[in-house]
Amino acid sequence: MAVTLVTSFAFSSSSRFHFRSFSSSPSSLSSCFVRFQLPSRLRLAFAVTPLYCSSKAMAHTIAQATLGLTHANSVDHPKISFSGKEIDVTEWKGDILAVGVTEKDMAKDVNSKFENPILKKLDAHLGGLLADVSSEEDFSGKPGQSTVLRLPGLGSKRVGLIGLGKSASSPSAFQSLGEAVAAAAKASQASSVAVVLASSDSVSNESKLSSASAIASGTVLGLFEDSRYKSESKKPSLKSVDIIGFGTGPELEEKLKYAEHVSYGVIFGKELVNSPANVLTPAVLAEEASNLASMYSDVMTANILNEEQCKELKMGSYLAVAAASANPPHFIHLIYKPSSGPVKTKLALVGKGLTFDSGGYNIKTGPGCLIELMKFDMGGSAAVLGAAKAIAQIKPPGVEVHFIVAACENMISGTGMRPGDVITASNGKTIEVNNTDAEGRLTLADALVYACNQGVDKVVDLATLTGACIIALGTSMAGIYTPSDELAKEVIAASERSGEKLWRMPMEESYWEMMKSGVADMVNTGGRAGGSITAALFLKQFVNENVEWMHIDMAGPVWNEKKKAATGFGVATLVEWVQNNSSS
Repeated sequence: MAVTLVTSFAFSSSSRFHFRSFSSSPSSLSSCFVRFQLPSRLRLAFAVTPLYCSSKAMAHTIAQATLGLTHANSVDHPKISFSGKEIDVTEWKGDILAVGVTEKDMAKDVNSKFENPILKKLDAHLGGLLADVSSEEDFSGKPGQSTVLRLPGLGSKRVGLIGLGKSASSPSAFQSLGEAVAAAAKASQASSVAVVLASSDSVSNESKLSSASAIASGTVLGLFEDSRYKSESKKPSLKSVDIIGFGTGPELEEKLKYAEHVSYGVIFGKELVNSPANVLTPAVLAEEASNLASMYSDVMTANILNEEQCKELKMGSYLAVAAASANPPHFIHLIYKPSSGPVKTKLALVGKGLTFDSGGYNIKTGPGCLIELMKFDMGGSAAVLGAAKAIAQIKPPGVEVHFIVAACENMISGTGMRPGDVITASNGKTIEVNNTDAEGRLTLADALVYACNQGVDKVVDLATLTGACIIALGTSMAGIYTPSDELAKEVIAASERSGEKLWRMPMEESYWEMMKSGVADMVNTGGRAGGSITAALFLKQFVNENVEWMHIDMAGPVWNEKKKAATGFGVATLVEWVQNNSSS
């Protein structure tokens, strides 16, 4: 390292000026000592600490030294035993008997007594107190309403009423019921809970398994609190949940176990997104992926490519984004392969993995730019790795799955890409960078080329890609883009089973005119109009024509602003889709 200090002095012709500079390599000193030898009556000496160093190794050392000494604390994840029961609710013994009720269930006769058989039976055992207290609490069964009552006369210590609205028939409604059960358990420090519906008219025999699964999933996710970066944390007290009236036996047990695996995949995805960028660097994300392969080595392997290996594969688009950061890129490739039996289908899940996005030279500025939340710009990779964790536990037969993430940061430095640069992707196509803040698609370009080269039949990519998609669809659903009607049906069906909301958007080919460049094959942004559509059209340029492909823009639902936390969006749908493509 050499430091040059430029200054000026005015001296008389008789003055003598000597400049001596003492500098050292970055490995030994982080500053240099500069001495000015002036006439004997005036002598200055001071130290200069460098603010910039051309050595990436030194820059990385400086970055590490300013990370705030933050490390994630070890926390206990919810460990709950779920079981199906067919018993009289008045005989169940435990901490909370949680009853899901619709607005219709809360109807009362002329004597202010419940008409619903289950509520009527409970009220009779409680001497009419349930009807009286529910009226005093103004509980009407509306969605979001809940009340927990400590009433003597039953085997349970408390009775909870949880509102389901007009009816309960969708997976999201039953997941919300599970979340409300978890909230009641946390508030009461309950260790055992039973869940029952006041009326099960809306639940067919065919849907009982999926409904029970959704309740279990909602309970686990509702109980989870990410306190890894807080100085204090509470251990979850809930240990067992009995689900009454949804059947019993091995088939239900298998479905409840499936829900548990998916939930822990969602939790893993949430933790990745919640982790701050000074902790979750590209290297750490790659380490988390490698840990999955080690943990489930019977069905999963990992291949992590470094920068030089990516250069050999000519990933110029991805590496251009990573060029400015002190934290080097890591290209993640996990492979799930069943331990036995033939493989009939090969799938690839590709996730955008920007562990932090400053915007580059087109830096994010002004209200609403969300630069302080740009740790969530790796939400696509979190969904992919969360799905990998769940799939490695579920072990679906007959399907091979490739999980691919081009992990890096989009930062600013003298080595970074500039607006106007022309970069070359690994399929040979050239891109004029007209906006460095449209970097996600540049990393996905090489990731999609790589995925198609694995010989897969179908590819789904997920990315927090555009603000335009948030403007179009809000924060509750993701937009999907695909030329394949069949793939659209598959993924939408999976989302309906998972309770996550997707909306198919048009692939308007005429908009490609906005993406043409005068000096390269294409530009990387096409302006404000139809921004999420042109982003999808850009990605399409890097997918083989014989591979079915879908892009999911999940910029809206990746984050819950009210809870100030990640949602884990995408994991459950991906697992359902892979399961549907398996031979199970």
